[in-house]
Amino acid sequence: MSLWGKLLRSVAEIARPAADVAVPVEGESPTGTEGNAEQTAGNTGIGTSRAAESCPYCESKNFVKRGTRKNVHQIVQLYLCKNPDCGKTFTAQDVKGKHFPLNVVIEGMSYYNLGCTFEESCAILHKKFGVNPEPATLSAWVEEYKMLCRFERLRPYATKMYKPKDMVEVVSMAHRQLYRFRYHRAKTRLMLEEFGNRNLKRLKEYLDAVSSETPHQYFQEGGRMSDVRSKFDTADMIVKSKTNYANRLAAFVLQATPDNKARHEAVQRFFLANDSVTVATEVPVYIRREDIEHMERVLKFKVLEEGGLRFKGDKDNRPNAKTISARGRLLTGHIDLVQIRNGQVYILDYKPGASKERPIEQLTWYALALSRLTGLRLFEFTCAWFDEKDYYQFYPLHVVKKLQSKSKKPRKRIVHFKDGTKAEVPRVPLPRLTIVPRGPVEITGRPAADIAGDTAGPNGTSLQQAANVRHGDV
Repeated sequence: MSLWGKLLRSVAEIARPAADVAVPVEGESPTGTEGNAEQTAGNTGIGTSRAAESCPYCESKNFVKRGTRKNVHQIVQLYLCKNPDCGKTFTAQDVKGKHFPLNVVIEGMSYYNLGCTFEESCAILHKKFGVNPEPATLSAWVEEYKMLCRFERLRPYATKMYKPKDMVEVVSMAHRQLYRFRYHRAKTRLMLEEFGNRNLKRLKEYLDAVSSETPHQYFQEGGRMSDVRSKFDTADMIVKSKTNYANRLAAFVLQATPDNKARHEAVQRFFLANDSVTVATEVPVYIRREDIEHMERVLKFKVLEEGGLRFKGDKDNRPNAKTISARGRLLTGHIDLVQIRNGQVYILDYKPGASKERPIEQLTWYALALSRLTGLRLFEFTCAWFDEKDYYQFYPLHVVKKLQSKSKKPRKRIVHFKDGTKAEVPRVPLPRLTIVPRGPVEITGRPAADIAGDTAGPNGTSLQQAANVRHGDV
């Protein structure tokens, strides 16, 4: 082996961060060897992207394939828009002028933000994909996307705290299926140094102990929170529809993820390595029956409906006594993303087709369990689900804590928008759900499925006008 080869191997082995943190690329086997027999010479198989969904110029879905464009490192599928008013040729990615595939760009930025130098990151890319980007090229990528990958402003401080291999803790857990718990140590410490987040230190204590103190037997015995079909009383809660930075991050990374089954992994890894607030992924949580009884008896939370818990698969939507006795004693789950920002712990769940999903129960159980495990008040938690287009957010405290008014006439609930306007949110009974759309529009008691379809306010209201909504009398 040449001197350069020995140096390259030593740099990659020493500087490479924790395993399975950067985004994997199609064609690479889990062991890092050549795994795709169909990969052609010159590494053209490393560049893959999702199929186009619509024309980026006119949003038309009437388009056809128009051959491919091949360069040194990838083959790009071209599309032709059939809209008579458009007729432009486009690709599925909005990234232009790159000699290297987008997934290589993402991988390089992830390694750099995890503490490697430009030279070390390029050496890893060469060993992993057989490409040779120059350190100056990687530096240009980081500069171009620094407004998207905001961890770059925290990186100088993080690299002084931990070496690249110690920046992120990765633990594989066999909880009926394989889960990869990832915990960004440096980001957690930096976020807790902010004055507004000073009360959330108990979250760090819990995350530090996950690898050594998690009762793994619970996750073999208990019921899954995602399988619970019991409904919470959503009459006094508000779901806020907004545009969020998570939408931009997800849209960017999913361009290089053609396999739908790999979307969760891609989103989790990219968020953890490159944004400034995601501190952990696939966080294991559990809650016991005695915890629920304490919340109902002492905290006066309304958690269980009449008849107890119902799980997916119960016949006739009626709880089975044996099922409840076996699974109702313990509920377990794994949180997709945990973030620290604005003095709150954010529990995020990536849901493809978010506008059609309503994971209120699942996210509320996550918040109840994490609150109980960390000792933080439920007041300090916010739940949300999202995809690359939509983002929906609510407060779990509003789901389980119902304020009792002494007056016969219930108080009005007012939502104040950023531009100064306000709207009254009516109290609606189940099965309806109040969703505040993106814009100061008149809100009615329509079913959740109807309101969720709104994408803009009247008269072309911008989606950004109601990006920050604060709740009034809720």
